[in-house]
Amino acid sequence: MRNSLERSEAEQYAGWFKALADATRIQIVTLLARSGERLAVGQIVEAVGVGQSTVSHHLKALAEVGFVLVEREGAFSWYRLNEECVDAFPSAADVVMGRPAPARNGSGATRGRWRSDP
Repeated sequence: MRNSLERSEAEQYAGWFKALADATRIQIVTLLARSGERLAVGQIVEAVGVGQSTVSHHLKALAEVGFVLVEREGAFSWYRLNEECVDAFPSAADVVMGRPAPARNGSGATRGRWRSDP
């Protein structure tokens, strides 16, 4: 086992943890996970009780690290949870804490990396 992480891997994990270090972002991720479907910004705004610009800002941050995927249809955007990224997140916490990463289930998410394409 390595004693330290490669810098690129550490930066990726730091981005994940930073993205989730906000209560509104946790609410958004939870909403998307529990809904099991793609949602429009207006639906997310209504559910989390903050303004549209704030929700858009948080969705952008979550999309940048891969937790949220955006599907554009003309001028309209739909947001959904990136299951592969979320599945890899517990492995990231294990790796950072020096524990062996749990075995992957063949979903494509290995060693904390995933495909961000829909």
